[in-house]
Amino acid sequence: MAEVVSMPKLGFDMAEGVLVRWVISEGEDVERGQVLAEIETDKATVEVESAHTGVVHRHLAGEGDILPVGVPIAVIGEAGEEIDVDALVGAEESESTEVGEASDEIADKPALQAQAGEDAQDHDGKFPDGVKASPLARRMAREHNLDLSAVQGRGPGGRIVKDDIESYLAAPATSVQPSVVSGPAFTPLGPAPKAETVQLTKLRQAIGRRMVEAKQQLPHFYVTSEFDMESLMEQRKQINAMLADSGEKLSVNDFIVKAAALALREFPNLNASLQGDGVLRHGQVNIGVAVAVEGGLLTVVNRDADRKTLRQISVETKEMATRARTGKVRPDDIEGSTFSVSNLGMFDVDHFIAIINPPEAAILAIGSVLEVPVVKDGEIVPGMRMKATISVDHRVSDGAEAAQFMQALAKYLEEPLRLLV
Repeated sequence: MAEVVSMPKLGFDMAEGVLVRWVISEGEDVERGQVLAEIETDKATVEVESAHTGVVHRHLAGEGDILPVGVPIAVIGEAGEEIDVDALVGAEESESTEVGEASDEIADKPALQAQAGEDAQDHDGKFPDGVKASPLARRMAREHNLDLSAVQGRGPGGRIVKDDIESYLAAPATSVQPSVVSGPAFTPLGPAPKAETVQLTKLRQAIGRRMVEAKQQLPHFYVTSEFDMESLMEQRKQINAMLADSGEKLSVNDFIVKAAALALREFPNLNASLQGDGVLRHGQVNIGVAVAVEGGLLTVVNRDADRKTLRQISVETKEMATRARTGKVRPDDIEGSTFSVSNLGMFDVDHFIAIINPPEAAILAIGSVLEVPVVKDGEIVPGMRMKATISVDHRVSDGAEAAQFMQALAKYLEEPLRLLV
């Protein structure tokens, strides 16, 4: 039986997406769970898996098209099946017409589809003029008489997209300064660089919207604690020595994710979301880990972190972080977190506070593990210490509960054998 594939909603605030690339071509077999296409959202380029098994009968949208959520993009059927595509998708297309008109770019969809053929050879690695660019970017380049080879692409695989064209147009013209071949011994600095306006990426715009919402609508409060990390660092050293032959290596953050997940079992009120006049305490402990990517941050989600070994957490987090940084993130990688951890320890940050990631109730900010003087038995000796700050939605919890959570976190971090049993 034929099935219609629609533009998926890859996030609670997603309204439209860009169909970057078809992974499965027309006429090819596809299995349920196999990557069907790559969709660019405000956050990232996401690999979308097929929910059906069969043959891709027809693509209803071209690469580079900007499409609202819910619009039909493909038809999958059985091999040899006769399919009346117009009858199958007609009703859905008529329902999505008004939604599509909400975007000027969608209103110009016929022009975009006409140009989609220009990148039709993408699957063979050949591109018009030898430049990899989306159809919309090519149209904008023609309108402004731009040479695409002069524009740096920041899309997936170096693809030139709309934001790249806008940034190039907004950049001031520069002139070449003559080389200094004689004169005083010092090199003149010359005039200061001119001010320039840099177009925000879609990811940065999305981060801005969500963080403004969080700071305006969520009454944050903060609790900071310092942890003795000497035992954990020694335990990590021993485990990594055992894993040396496999090439695996546990990070400090892996221990923190596991410790936070176990502490949340004891304090389910912090593994929660506010819903109207009630608090939804999540059954799963899904820890979101902030990952720095080009143009912003993504949070990858380690599901059921309280039930996994340190090694599982390490492997899964690294795999998801790699996909996020290479533009191959999957929907499950970035959706469904119930509590987040943001770690700046690798940047020699002593201490910071983080903004809660809605709809979560709390986030944990981690600083560096530092060797500092500490007092033991009345003497000053070297010790390993780490500061962490939890930010909590005051509508859901209060300072006493947050402080108790930090005490439970200390129990796991300062007695790391608890993380192994």
